[in-house]
Amino acid sequence: MLSFKLWVDADALPRILRDVIIRASDRYQLEVTFVANQPVGITPSIRINSIQALKGADAADQEIVDRMNEHDIVITQDIPLAAQVIEKGGIAIHPRGEIYTTANVKARLHLRDFMDTLRGAGVQTGGPPPISERDKREFSSALDQTIQRQKRKTATQ
Repeated sequence: MLSFKLWVDADALPRILRDVIIRASDRYQLEVTFVANQPVGITPSIRINSIQALKGADAADQEIVDRMNEHDIVITQDIPLAAQVIEKGGIAIHPRGEIYTTANVKARLHLRDFMDTLRGAGVQTGGPPPISERDKREFSSALDQTIQRQKRKTATQ
């Protein structure tokens, strides 16, 4: 097993990406934990786990932050969670394949706050489009590259 883990914020994870994550776990012998506020519907195995967090707006996010370690990889659409992961020394990946960085997560937080203000004023902002096959490929590629990079990084430590 690798010296880092993969955490999945499963509350809003598109189902189409579960198989990508499980295949990556098999390919790299990587431990994966799906965390959500409701049952995830994942069959546990030697490397695949799930945690049902207590009810609450950010309970699953807090569970991930509390349990993750430096170098762990977290898959999330939640910008505040991504910011906390980066602050703790982890890597955060958006389900569309974007790797969050200190710079882009701050910009995304500002945009998120602005959109919340618009919605609060009654403006219909719409939501993101569904995950496409292209998004799935980009996510798969970003996940593979990140796992490879983390393997090299943690092997030298």
